[in-house]
Amino acid sequence: MKIATYNVNSVNARLPVLLRWLDEARPDVVCLQELKAVQENFPEQAINDAGYSAIWHGQKAWNGVAILSRGGNISERRRVLPGDPTDEHSRYIEAEVDGIVIGCLYLPNGNPAPGPKFDYKLSWMDRLITHAAELLSSGMPVVLTGDYNVIPTEQDVYKPENWINDALFRPETREAFQTLLKQGWTDAIRKLHPNDRIYTYYDFFRNAFGRDAGLRIDHFLLNPQLESRLRAAGVDRHVRGWEKTSDHAPVWMELEH
Repeated sequence: MKIATYNVNSVNARLPVLLRWLDEARPDVVCLQELKAVQENFPEQAINDAGYSAIWHGQKAWNGVAILSRGGNISERRRVLPGDPTDEHSRYIEAEVDGIVIGCLYLPNGNPAPGPKFDYKLSWMDRLITHAAELLSSGMPVVLTGDYNVIPTEQDVYKPENWINDALFRPETREAFQTLLKQGWTDAIRKLHPNDRIYTYYDFFRNAFGRDAGLRIDHFLLNPQLESRLRAAGVDRHVRGWEKTSDHAPVWMELEH
C-alpha cells in the first residue's frame, strides 16, 4: 500500500501537475494540503476521472486539506483537530482507509516568531499531541502525515544557521515535535534514511531547487502497528522541477499489507 502526502499550494492552479503526478506515481492514498479553495471549488470531477475518490475540507484563499483514495472507500472520522472550538482554520482531516486511520494535517507556519502566529502554532501542536495520544491508545494502525512546518534537526535544512529564529526551526517548535515522537511515533523517512540529506520543500526564490537548498518539513509519523509494516519511503523530488509546480515535492511511503 502506497501512501503519499503533497502540499499542492493551490489545488486548482496546480491541477495539471497533480494529475500528471497521480498518473505517474499511482499512490493508493494521497493526503493534500494547502488547497486554497472553498469547499465547492474542489476539482472533484477531475480527481474522480483520475481514479480517486476524495474527502476534503476547503477554505477561501488559504489552508485546506484533502484525502484521496484509489479504489478504496474513505470513511471520514473528523475534519477538525479537537481542542479549540473557536479555530476555524481548515488544517486537519481524518479518515479510515483500508483499515488504517489517516490524519492529514497542515500545521501552522507560525511566522513571525515570537508573536500571535507563533503562539497559535504552538497551541495547535499541543492539541495535536493530545489527539495523537488518543489515536495511539485506539489500538488501530495510524499515520499522521502532511506539511508539519517543522524542521526536526539541523540535518533537515540547508544552512541551519540561517533558520535559527524561524518558527519552523525554533527550539520550542522542535521540542514540541520531539514530544510527539516520544509518545511512540516513528518518522518514516528517518527510519529508512537515517543519514541522508532529504528535502521536501524548496523556496521559489534564489534558485533554491537548483541549488538543492531545501527543507524537510513534510513528514510521515507512524504508530507501532504501522512502523512494523514500513517497507519503503522517499520523495518524488523531480516533481518540484516541473513547470508551474508547487514549492513542495510529493513524499511517499510503502506499507506491507
